[in-house]
Amino acid sequence: MFSGIVEEYGIVKAIEKDQENYHFTLTCSFVDELKIDQSLAHNGVCLTVVKLDQQAKTYTVTAVKETLLKTNLGHWEVGSKVNLERSMMMNGRLDGHIVQGHVDQTATCTKVEEAEGSWYFTFEYPFDKSKALQGYMTVEKGSVTVNGVSLTVVNSKDNSFQVAIIPYTYQETNFHTFEAGSVVNLEFDIIGKYLSKLATFK
Repeated sequence: MFSGIVEEYGIVKAIEKDQENYHFTLTCSFVDELKIDQSLAHNGVCLTVVKLDQQAKTYTVTAVKETLLKTNLGHWEVGSKVNLERSMMMNGRLDGHIVQGHVDQTATCTKVEEAEGSWYFTFEYPFDKSKALQGYMTVEKGSVTVNGVSLTVVNSKDNSFQVAIIPYTYQETNFHTFEAGSVVNLEFDIIGKYLSKLATFK
């Protein structure tokens, strides 16, 4: 379980293909605090640490084919910046919103606009009415997770939405790398999904 408050971005150091799986090796400032079997969100995708190299200050996670198909992990290259968040501690404040680390689908950034000290990012994704009825949608002023970042929705439409990004988030996450055409991971609000499911019962 996560909160969508990214700790920092890590850097992809190596990518190894193993049949239909990919092993990603990354570095970050808290490698020495990680443990094998620990869950860590990468651009909002919950992955398990499978290897540690304390000397090289790197760790490795594995993504299976299903994860690669539904997320932007297949777009990663050596040098890519990846948003990282360790699992939420239950003895603190929930600063973002409830995030599972289970990406629903990807979206494409279609516009980046500067707004006198902040930025507006527009994202589009294919509209699927059956999915929308299951809660795969955004609502005005609701929560959405973009590449693991908990954000508030503005300009919610059937197949697109905007988010406003402050300078701190812009610099400390990989939002500063986004441009028109960038592919991002989306996780829609889990509470909205449950409410949508309950609404189908008669």
